[in-house]
Amino acid sequence: MSHATHSTHSHPSAVRMGLGIPNSKLCMWLFLGTEIMFFTAFIGSYIVLRMGSPGWPTDPHVTHINVRLGGLNTFVLIFSSYLVVVAHEAMSKRQFDRARRAILGTLLAGCVFLGIKAIEYYGKYSHDLLPGHVAETPDAAMRKAVRELREARRAWLDALEPGDEVEKVRLERARSAGSSADASSEHALFVKFDRAVEELAAQVKAERITLADVQRRVRELKEGEGIGEWLGGVHEPHPVLYGNLFTSCYFLMTGFHALHVVVGMLLWAIVLSAKSLEGWHEYVENSGLYWHFVDLVWIFLFPLIYIV
Repeated sequence: MSHATHSTHSHPSAVRMGLGIPNSKLCMWLFLGTEIMFFTAFIGSYIVLRMGSPGWPTDPHVTHINVRLGGLNTFVLIFSSYLVVVAHEAMSKRQFDRARRAILGTLLAGCVFLGIKAIEYYGKYSHDLLPGHVAETPDAAMRKAVRELREARRAWLDALEPGDEVEKVRLERARSAGSSADASSEHALFVKFDRAVEELAAQVKAERITLADVQRRVRELKEGEGIGEWLGGVHEPHPVLYGNLFTSCYFLMTGFHALHVVVGMLLWAIVLSAKSLEGWHEYVENSGLYWHFVDLVWIFLFPLIYIV
């Protein structure tokens, strides 16, 4: 009895300290905890700003938010999360070829998501819905239209009268040539456009014109034969209340989310670059946790930005 007791005290059983999960998974959960705080700050700030801004733009014709594309992206990410689950299951069963196909599908789904997001961003860019570019009052919208028309005139002048002279000199030369040219010549069309721009600018400056009249004149110029082709960067003026705040929130939240999607795609690309997936089970599991988190963030962003 004493010998058994002595043996027990001499060789105590090993004590396992810490959590019963691998260190890599613990680090991933800690990292995701910081990411949760990061996106919570964005989403919380967006909710506060929106609730405190009566008249926040929600009309899709004004914001150019495409609910269908956003919904399609939601489906793409949900499907990619399913593929991640398939990959994890295949890795646990040592079905490495199946896991590789699922990971490749996840990577392709990420590419589809970013492609759709690029289409949405291009729509915002083509309508000049960018932070700091949105006119929020009728006066600002009219002044912006004049600036865009003058920029279009400058581009036309550069093509019509190339040279190193200052713009004023080349402008006078183009006006002189247009006054004596045939009415259908490019110089004559330029002079016609130049006069319309200066007349509109004077009326806007003197506040002797309404927003509706400016919109009508911009439409007429854009539809004018020989003139409209130079006005691709001119937008019909439409004031958007809180437009700059909206676009800032939109690009900030969706942009950071897209950046996280890119990081996730890089993680999957690293797996696919391996000749064999033997020994990659833990890496795939941790990358899957990250990917599920990115998908979950979008589940919150989609209704907040696209639907509500």
